Amino acid sequence: MVYLTPLMALVLTVVCSMGVFTFLGVDPVEALRNFFIVPINNAYGASELLVKATPLILCAIGLSVGFRANVWNIGAEGQLTLGAIFGGGLFVYLHDVDSVFLLPGMILLGAIGGALWAGIPAFLKTRFNANEILTSLMLVYVATLLLSLLIHGPWRDPDGFNFPESRMFSESATMPLILEGTRLHFGTILAIIAVLGTWLMLAKTLVGFQIKVIGAAPKAGSYAGFSQKKIIWFTLLFGGAMAGIAGVSEVSGPVGQLLPSISPGYGFTAIIVAFLGRLHPVGIIFAGLLMALTYLGGETAQINLGLPVAVTGVFQGMVLFFLLACDVLISYRFALNRTGRVSG
Repeated sequence: MVYLTPLMALVLTVVCSMGVFTFLGVDPVEALRNFFIVPINNAYGASELLVKATPLILCAIGLSVGFRANVWNIGAEGQLTLGAIFGGGLFVYLHDVDSVFLLPGMILLGAIGGALWAGIPAFLKTRFNANEILTSLMLVYVATLLLSLLIHGPWRDPDGFNFPESRMFSESATMPLILEGTRLHFGTILAIIAVLGTWLMLAKTLVGFQIKVIGAAPKAGSYAGFSQKKIIWFTLLFGGAMAGIAGVSEVSGPVGQLLPSISPGYGFTAIIVAFLGRLHPVGIIFAGLLMALTYLGGETAQINLGLPVAVTGVFQGMVLFFLLACDVLISYRFALNRTGRVSG
């Protein structure tokens, strides 16, 4: 039954969103058509869905590993930004180099940058027992300001008419296109590889078994000799590396340069993707496609129906709210006790 909660949450979200659209003075059926059908009614739209889903899947697959171990990394947005800084920084300093090794180096540095940024909460958690939710979240804003500092300062394009942006990435620093005439790029292949690799790790390796045991029964894991600190380090570094690769795939893919803002909140939406996919690699693919469709649908509804851009965030928030509500109501039964108070 628990695996049906995402579907139940989606149905409830659609029903409530119809009420929201009616309140805004828009035909709800037409609004839903613009949200879910119009954006992908041709080949280019379907390819854009995959482009949007790529960073969501990469971030979510990394977060899901930590969530399975009860390690709550909420800072994927900052780790994505650091990955973009590290990977994009390689091009900034080697912009005149034309080499086949430039893009692989950017991807590697992006993973390292994201992992290093996630290593800060890992160190604070294992050394001082600091809450990783707070530390990883606060580092998001530090990462955003660091990117802004670099783009407004030493990394600004000298030929960019003083706009806060880096040089446009060269062909050797750009993700190769998978389908001509679209923006579908090699980053999508990286996302698929990440999903398959994570599934194999969780299902077939000792570290995957340790992650599941530590998450389900920490005392049993300690009794078996599994190190909780090592799992904290591994899951945070892994999640940071995946988010860092997502950052590189964005700046060397559809964005094509470093800008003060390179993500519309993919790192935060990836949290919804991870839980909507039930923390399972295959489920995350479908959840990532659904959340990507909300981005495309929100843009389409904004253009065609004049809806505010915030409607995308409202839709995503309702999905998470109903998902959590369905989980609670399925897992627990509420009843009045003798004092008249509600107990679970």
